[in-house]
Amino acid sequence: MPLTGYTACECTHLRITFVAKLYHMRQHIEQLYQISQKPERLIIGLMSGTSLDGLDVALCRISGSGKNTRVTLDAFQTVDYDTHFKNEIRRVFAKKQIEFQHLVLLNAIIAERHAAIVRACLDEWGVPAAQIDLIASHGQTVFHAPRVFHQMVEYPNATLQIGDGDHLAVRTGIITISDFRQKHVAAGGEGAPLALYGDYYLFSDPREHRILLNIGGIANYTWLPAHQDARPFATDTGPGNTLLDAFAQQYFGVPFDQNGLLAKAGIVDRTLVDDLKKDPFFAAPLPKTIGPELFSPAWVTESLARLPKGSPAHNPHNLMASLATLTAETIAEAVNAGTAGQTGSLYLSGGGAHNPAVTAALAALLPGWALHPMADIGVPGDAKEAVLFAVLANECVAGTDVTSLRPGVTMGKISLPG
Repeated sequence: MPLTGYTACECTHLRITFVAKLYHMRQHIEQLYQISQKPERLIIGLMSGTSLDGLDVALCRISGSGKNTRVTLDAFQTVDYDTHFKNEIRRVFAKKQIEFQHLVLLNAIIAERHAAIVRACLDEWGVPAAQIDLIASHGQTVFHAPRVFHQMVEYPNATLQIGDGDHLAVRTGIITISDFRQKHVAAGGEGAPLALYGDYYLFSDPREHRILLNIGGIANYTWLPAHQDARPFATDTGPGNTLLDAFAQQYFGVPFDQNGLLAKAGIVDRTLVDDLKKDPFFAAPLPKTIGPELFSPAWVTESLARLPKGSPAHNPHNLMASLATLTAETIAEAVNAGTAGQTGSLYLSGGGAHNPAVTAALAALLPGWALHPMADIGVPGDAKEAVLFAVLANECVAGTDVTSLRPGVTMGKISLPG
């Protein structure tokens, strides 16, 4: 195509620049091809969840793909966010009305902070960036809007994670796979939970039925039946730590209920728990997904306002006890609904796995299920989600099995470092 409006010298310069860029891109494409052919890939998985407590960084050595995937966790670290950074995210997190400019700025700021954390971890671990094949970045969810939440039939499922992959790739010099949830939505899913794919590839076992329960801000589980004729799936169950954390901060000035001591000091208000459980989300069929956009402090406050004055739930410790019970009961009810009376082993991960007020209640509510830490099957619970996104990145560049799960898609957008 002729270039009009330019001098001959400018046309020559533009052609040279275009050819140089094309050659540079070809080098990256060839690099991706070489990575896909390697017997083993070194991938950094990054996860920042709805609890906003920090960035999980997992250095994973991955071979194979699909059901042949094998992962070794070489190093793991959670890098805490400082209060200012958390508050910057909270300005847009799970809010329907925000300052849009701040959201746009955070898209770059979060990525640059994550890139700095990756570089610092690599320095601490003594691993050169040149040895890393890929970064798998979940980003930071700021709004999750499946139809079950927004209730507008003419609008689709939607979700938004920020922390731009191009910024990460450029700041680290490492090819970055990010924005995993959009393809899931585009293919008819709800964008969550994505744990099903990695859980199915890594942790299925023909010898036992397994539930892999992650109690993060929102609780979710993956059902992995032992027999092949049953369908594995993943689903959210309702609030995990999000409400407990919010009221621990509001009433006690602490970021979370450490060891469940605040909840253990209270008594459960059955009226409050039963009122909260009337929310239509809990009666919706499995699988389903939701976020703190619904399960917010305001949602609890509205229920509290319906209770008579002097109700036990107005006491902060009793409120914590009631919310811990809500988390445990809605998890147990979803497990029973999704497993059709089967029993087996339940493996725990997420911050709620460290809360005895929740885990003890779960053990009592699910007597047929033996509770274990995720570490018993090879991955520490705190690292699990970061590892699973590394697995999704591995599938993006090296996977061949995209049809065994629904929606059967390869997820992730590729950002080149130059």
